[in-house]
Amino acid sequence: MKYRDFLTLHILHHASEEPVTGSFMMEELGRHGYHVSPGTIYPLLHALEKESLLKSHWEVRGGRRVRVYEITKIGRKTLDEGRERLKELCTELLGE
Repeated sequence: MKYRDFLTLHILHHASEEPVTGSFMMEELGRHGYHVSPGTIYPLLHALEKESLLKSHWEVRGGRRVRVYEITKIGRKTLDEGRERLKELCTELLGE
């Protein structure tokens, strides 16, 4: 799996739990050791939307317009498949 794949799975996971924003994902990924800049996260979110893994809409939060991303059916399927691949990799690497 590539670095982008891990970021994608992480984004899809959180978007499956609740709608997310780019700033939330930068903070969340930072808590897990990823140092992701706006120049990385926003193009990735847009690419995931273009691939139909996410859909977005605008909301006003704290007086500011923010783009909010939600997972799609295709995104859920991709997340499920990614989880299976990750399980297989962990089993192979950790022997469990």
